[in-house]
Amino acid sequence: MTLADSPPPQLEIDGDALFLDFDGTLVALADTPGDISVPSQLPKLLGRLAARLGGRLAILTGRALADLDSHLGCADLAGAGSHGLELRPAPGTRRVAPPPPGLAAARAALAAFAAAAPGLLVEDKPAGVALHYRLAPARETEALALADRVAARTGLAVQRGKMVVELRPPGADKGDALRVLMAEPPFAGARPVVVGDDLTDEHAFRAAAALGGFGVLVGAPRDSAAAWRLADVDAVHAWLAAAA
Repeated sequence: MTLADSPPPQLEIDGDALFLDFDGTLVALADTPGDISVPSQLPKLLGRLAARLGGRLAILTGRALADLDSHLGCADLAGAGSHGLELRPAPGTRRVAPPPPGLAAARAALAAFAAAAPGLLVEDKPAGVALHYRLAPARETEALALADRVAARTGLAVQRGKMVVELRPPGADKGDALRVLMAEPPFAGARPVVVGDDLTDEHAFRAAAALGGFGVLVGAPRDSAAAWRLADVDAVHAWLAAAA
């Protein structure tokens, strides 16, 4: 891990494959997942860039793909949702991990906790469940402890993020999703470039580096597997627009 603190080089249009996180990377973080604001020009920008890259552009997100599409309208782009548990290698295709046996119990436990305290929000996903506490930061310690207890009972894995904790099947992550996509056309043989802001993106940064590519961290400098950094969402848009 090194300190990511320099802006990335421009994309190589003829040889790069681009993998983009969504929240905190393409759109600014909001108090709740439904409160985000998608810039009007973003879908067209992504479409132009995908065309220039020969289709080698994918969204890697913690959101469910259906949720992502409802905000971005990007069903014609490749992608991975739920941190890699949903895969869309190409438009019209979808692979989803089966719901794990302990998911119903985990959803019930998180819902009961959220109902007892204002500001907590439960987000259901096809193969997992997330608890957001951005509006109740004082409950972070309790939320994380609850997630650990439920994980121990159900065999689910704990995935932490920015003011959110998720319970999900152990295994697949954004790095796994990137490796699957990179094995299929049109991504195969390209250099993977990953842009993301959260701890969940570190898996993809490492996977990209192992395949000869690199990661781009969004946000303040910190130790990261990413080689480069962009300051914020606006800087990401400017970097993408220069390539498009």
